[in-house]
Formats: sequence, C-alpha cells, structure tokens
Amino acid sequence: MIDIKAHINNVALHHTIFDLPFAFMGAVLAAGGRPSFHDLFWIALAITTGRAAALAMDNLADLKYDSQQPRMSYRAMVQGRISKREAKVFIGICLLLMVLSVLHLHPICIYLLPLAALPFMIYPFTKRFTGWCHLFLGVAIGMAPAGGWVGVSGQITMPMVLLCIAVALWIGAFDAMYGAQDEEFDKSQGLHSLATEYGANNAFRLSAAMHVVCIACFFAVGVMLTLGQLYFIGVGIAAGTLIYQHRIVSPTDFSRVTQGYFMRNGIVSVAIFACAWLSYIF
Repeated sequence: MIDIKAHINNVALHHTIFDLPFAFMGAVLAAGGRPSFHDLFWIALAITTGRAAALAMDNLADLKYDSQQPRMSYRAMVQGRISKREAKVFIGICLLLMVLSVLHLHPICIYLLPLAALPFMIYPFTKRFTGWCHLFLGVAIGMAPAGGWVGVSGQITMPMVLLCIAVALWIGAFDAMYGAQDEEFDKSQGLHSLATEYGANNAFRLSAAMHVVCIACFFAVGVMLTLGQLYFIGVGIAAGTLIYQHRIVSPTDFSRVTQGYFMRNGIVSVAIFACAWLSYIF
C-alpha cells in the first residue's frame, strides 16, 4: 500500500510556499492583475508536480549521503518508508502530470518546458563538482515565476527576467547559509558548497551580497511595471525578513537554524506576491 504521508514528507510539500506564490505573481503581473482561474489552476498543478519530481530526484540522488547525515534521519527514503523503485514511479507520475498541466497553458510553454526543467534535473548533481550549486537550485526555483508569466502571456520580458533573477538569488543565498552548517560533513564526503569552497564566513558574506541584489531586483520590477505603493511595502517586508534571518544566524552559531527558521523565509514570497496583487486592487 502506498504511504501518502511518506511521499509528502519526501517532497516536503509545505515548501511549495517558496515557489508557488512567485509562480502566481508571474501570472498576476503578466495578466495586469487579472489572471484567470483556469491559468492559475494549471500553473499551480504544473509547479507543484514539477517541484515534487525535482525534490524526489534530489533525494534519490543524495540517498547515500543523507543516510550518513544525522540531520536527514527524518526523511522518508532514509527511513526506508519509500523504496528507490517507488520513488522512480512517483517521479514519472509527477513529470507526466506536469506535462499535461503545461499543455493547458499558452502553447509556447510546452516548447520551453525542456529549458525550464533543465536546472532542476542538473541541480542534484552540481554539489559533486561546484561550490556554486546553490545558484543552480536558485535558478530551478526561479523558473516558477517564469512559468507563471509565460503561461499567461506567452512572452518573455525584462521585468520577468529580473523577477526570475531576484528569486534565484533569494533562494541561492538562503540555501548557501542553510547548507553552511554541513561544511565538515560535506568535506568528508567530497561534496561542494560555498562554505566548503570559501569557508562559512565568506559564504555568509556572499549570501548577504546576493540578498542585497535580490531586493534591488524586486524593487526594479515594481518600478518597470509602475506598480503601486503596496508592492513596495511587500518588498520592504521581504527585506526586513532577510535582515532578520541574517541577524539571528552566524557562521559560528547555527543553533537557531530550525524548521521555523527555514519556513520563516516563506514570508518573502508570500509578502511580495500578496502586495503585488493587492497593488492592482487598491
């Protein structure tokens, strides 16, 4: 019998809070504040299934490392609740659902899908050879707003590109900070991260710089699209959240790096998306 809870655990379904709001934001901006329910539904299904397939592939690729990492002991595959074969079937089903969802969006999307899917197919293996693996994850998540935008309009514009860059830097920098706590383990396994390449101190400095550029990009999107004041309030909330995240964690103290810390990062995506949509209403 299929263990649904195990699969939800394996793909960390609640982490869609990091990409789904930005996918909706892309749709909202592309539609001038009035995306159809049809588009939002198929965008949500495409993003959710695509992300689930990507994370399941990542966990499958990293199983031999996660099994040795105490911090990963809670994962379903590490506990043996999901077999490798079952994970592969799950990935296949999710990819099929993603393709079917994309077919309900703008016709150009199906042709761009291989390009959009490439980052999340490459990411699980990048930590084997580059410390900049975090940016590959960022680019993979950055495809979410692109998918929402192109799914509605069929167009690639400069504001869309800046939005994708902002999301990629936001996630990449956060992942570099979060992953710095595994510096010694990664070195012992021959894995790479910004922390293993440049040290945790420099990884945090690089993350801070990426977050500054990220907020600048979010701000520029609002200027280019002449969005209302509410949008910039959302950018301010996001900036404040990132500043707080940097203040409570340091390269020498990861004691506050909990699931609460991790999920708090979702304030960024929710605040910017909500304020972007509200800026069209008020």
